[in-house]
Amino acid sequence: MDSFLIFSILACFILHLFLRRRFSRHRLPLPPGPTNLPVIGALPFIGPTPHSGLTRLARQHAAPIMYLKMGTSGVVVASTPSAARAFLKTLDAQFANRPTVVSATDITYNYQNMVFSNYGNKWKLMRKMASLHLLGAKALAGWAPVRRDEMGRVLKEMCDAAADKKPVVVPELLVCCLANIVGQVTLSKRVFSAQGEESNKYKDMIVELLTGAGLFNIGDFVPALAWLDLQGVQAKLKGIHDRFDAMITKMLDEHSATAKKREGRPDFIDLIMVNRVGEDGETITDTNIKGLIFDLFTAGTDTSSIITEWALTEMIKNPQVLKRAQEEMDEVIGRERRLEESDIPNLPYLQAVVKEAMRLHPSTPLSLPHFSYEECEVNGYYVPKNTRLLVNIWAIGRDPDTWEDPLEFKPERFLSGPTAKIDPLGNYFELIPFGAGRRICAGKLAGMVFVQYFLATLVHSFDWRLPDGEVLNMNEAFGLALPKAVPLKAMATPRLSPSAYA
Repeated sequence: MDSFLIFSILACFILHLFLRRRFSRHRLPLPPGPTNLPVIGALPFIGPTPHSGLTRLARQHAAPIMYLKMGTSGVVVASTPSAARAFLKTLDAQFANRPTVVSATDITYNYQNMVFSNYGNKWKLMRKMASLHLLGAKALAGWAPVRRDEMGRVLKEMCDAAADKKPVVVPELLVCCLANIVGQVTLSKRVFSAQGEESNKYKDMIVELLTGAGLFNIGDFVPALAWLDLQGVQAKLKGIHDRFDAMITKMLDEHSATAKKREGRPDFIDLIMVNRVGEDGETITDTNIKGLIFDLFTAGTDTSSIITEWALTEMIKNPQVLKRAQEEMDEVIGRERRLEESDIPNLPYLQAVVKEAMRLHPSTPLSLPHFSYEECEVNGYYVPKNTRLLVNIWAIGRDPDTWEDPLEFKPERFLSGPTAKIDPLGNYFELIPFGAGRRICAGKLAGMVFVQYFLATLVHSFDWRLPDGEVLNMNEAFGLALPKAVPLKAMATPRLSPSAYA
């Protein structure tokens, strides 16, 4: 009898602790945020540029972690380094999935690509193959000659424009160059023979895609209205997907037909075909391969171009920064040869310029949405299950509690003082242009190599100024990425020995 009584008391005590823990979380408050309207939630308060609108709301409600309804969907927004750390480090595994987004169904091959697929064995296999054969440090070093060759073509086009006294449209040149690099490494094919109408159509297609995918589509947040496609987003993105799919299908057909020519020199797709079955039996399908190529041609071209363009724009706006960077390069490299990737570790000021551009102008202002199927507690707040997470990378880079004079372009902040040690590769939550945690951008190393090498080469090789009568436009064009509203068009004057451009 005594044993039974002791057991009963112990069981009641354990049940009490369980129920207390279970229901006490529900008594925790939701994170602060704006008042939600029926059906549409807080969507009207966000405005046309969600990254800045969400920053304004977070500061208005003093909410590093903010909760709001977007339509009928619950969304939590992290707007400071500590808030981002809470989700992407402490609760990293819980928020490793992606939500179902109606407008993205077509462009992601029904979530069969790496960027939008849910966390699991298939995603791990695709990520492993991409890192091992394409985006890791060893793979990047292996295709350095491709980057050098394509950059040489850009230099030639710019010298020709300078000889004709014509300005260059910087993002058009860069996107063409990057697409050719991605094409050669993945499919052994230069996508464009030269910068021109075909490459401009590709650039326009990328811009349309990233703009449309970045819109806050009502159908994504109010599923009951998705079939109406009130903003025309779904139809637009499906049209872009069809054009992209036709391009990718054609390239894969040509790739299959030329397999014998690549014997002994496999490209990324060849390696995927050989290693498409993982150790656990998971398989990378033909649809997954299309999705991977789609990821590489979208995330691998326009995002790096955007950062490089913003960095060069800021240097033109701040000529003392341009002058100091060129003086550093002249001292380390001179003017008798081209800059090489191996020179970049010896250019600390140039590296600081790149970091500052990523801080002030992240190519992805809001992280791709994360999703949790379970409720959780964050910093004393209750976050319900089935909640989307947005990390406001743009707001974090401009956080006044972290950055002195946060709206000023000051590369020197990365050379000395408390922020000098910060790097953008996901180790410091004060600067996370590639995200952080297990869903950090797989191409973070490639992105750093692209931006540093391209920007350094442009700055070392040319003097820059605006065309006569032109005014520098610093406005942003919001989308999934954050390009300049008006592309940078500038006069480039060669500053090296003529033999350096050969």
